[in-house]
Amino acid sequence: MKKLKNENELVKKAIADGVKYGEKRGVVEFEATDSASEKIEYIYRLLVHDKIIQPLPEVDVSQKAMRHRLAIWASKNA
Repeated sequence: MKKLKNENELVKKAIADGVKYGEKRGVVEFEATDSASEKIEYIYRLLVHDKIIQPLPEVDVSQKAMRHRLAIWASKNA
């Protein structure tokens, strides 16, 4: 897995876009106290469930891999 050039900014964008997507869809309400890692995992699983992104093999699912997959998704939505 090659790190993207501006992956941290893309992850922030993916979290913002994912929160909007989840709340617009009416399936989640994020709180200010939710950590970034909780948001990343929920957004990743929601996008996989909705078949917007390809799932990772279950043995490869980690916080780092989910961040990377969401960064790729955010870069394509830019």
